[in-house]
Amino acid sequence: MTTRTLPGTGEKRGTRLKYLTLTGLMAAMITIMTAYICHIPTGINGGYIHFGDSIIYLAAALLPTPYALAAAAIGGGLADLLTAPMWAPATIIIKMLIAVPFTSRSGRIITPRNAAACVLAYFISGLGYFIAEYLLFGAMPALAASLSGSLIQSGGSAVFFIIFGLALDRTHVKSRFINPQ
Repeated sequence: MTTRTLPGTGEKRGTRLKYLTLTGLMAAMITIMTAYICHIPTGINGGYIHFGDSIIYLAAALLPTPYALAAAAIGGGLADLLTAPMWAPATIIIKMLIAVPFTSRSGRIITPRNAAACVLAYFISGLGYFIAEYLLFGAMPALAASLSGSLIQSGGSAVFFIIFGLALDRTHVKSRFINPQ
């Protein structure tokens, strides 16, 4: 395969193809982990607990930002279209926003910045879903449902991301497959 540089991008063709492939795989994993695997309905506002956000965090720690945002939006949006379509527009925006605080520039997945990004993702998700729930249901039900649901959701996803990220860091997955020197 040729590795010529694409005009105006600074990316080599093989690198771009690798990122696009990983973006698609991450979007698929986000969809599956959100909609089907460990999909636990909470009974509050029709929401559910899942580990799809941990895959969003992982995608954001592995892929450059534009690719991570695409994986988050596509994966989260598809999951909602399959399970709770009324949430899809808000989810597409919120899932992109929770990927922003993470960085893929380090040689490792779990960095101090990415650990702190889990906390920021909680606040972004909580505020985003509060606004969406407020628009759909009104103020009081939205506040209680959004904060409690986001705490459980984001906390579980953060723990899963850190455990899985540490395991992947031990195998040096970023230096071997994502950013080979």
